[in-house]
Amino acid sequence: MSDALTVLQSRLGYRFRQQALLLEALTHPSFLQDNAQAGPHNQRLEFLGDSVLQFIITDALYREFSTEREGVLSRRRAVLSKGGFLTQMARDLGLDASLRLNKSEEDSGGRNRASILEDAFEALVGAIYLDSDIATTRTLVLGWYGPFADRLAVSEDAENPKGRLQELVQPKHGNNALTYNVSATSGPRHAQVYEVEVYLNDRLIGSGSGSSKKTAEEAAARVALTVLRTETPKRQTPDAK
Repeated sequence: MSDALTVLQSRLGYRFRQQALLLEALTHPSFLQDNAQAGPHNQRLEFLGDSVLQFIITDALYREFSTEREGVLSRRRAVLSKGGFLTQMARDLGLDASLRLNKSEEDSGGRNRASILEDAFEALVGAIYLDSDIATTRTLVLGWYGPFADRLAVSEDAENPKGRLQELVQPKHGNNALTYNVSATSGPRHAQVYEVEVYLNDRLIGSGSGSSKKTAEEAAARVALTVLRTETPKRQTPDAK
């Protein structure tokens, strides 16, 4: 076993009994073009790992968010199991440094290619499942992810800030408490910049700019999310006697 794989397994928090499974998970199909005797590539493990990962995430979301409806749970599962998210998970674990690629793929930037890293992460999950069991795999995966609420807050705020802002204010203020107003426009007609303000009832809670009303509204919503999440309730002053 190479030093690199020893380091990788330390980062994973798991030592493979069958080292061949780990090598398979890290082997991109291109590697076999120059190394025909290197063993199987990771596409079959990726197929298995995708299903295992979906089950683990679905089960954890169902248990953690016990009052949420199916649509919300499905959206959150998509966030946690999508390509960009898995790509970052692969980098966090150091899979990019351990991939087995042929020279052509290496020279073209394959080690940093999102699709390759996503497949490697899913293949790794499949390899651990085959090397151990579902309980062990679940514990490891959830440990890598950390608190779902934290991961979702960052991802969902970035992708759907207006929806997240609506979710935040709706329980207390109702469905119609938010309004977005274009406060100014600038620049030539073919490259206008919009300034948008978002109000919670009559209170200005955020503003932002963008090349379209939509992007300006999203920018304002991101500011508003930060404002509402970081402000602290004012201390109540007792009435004077």
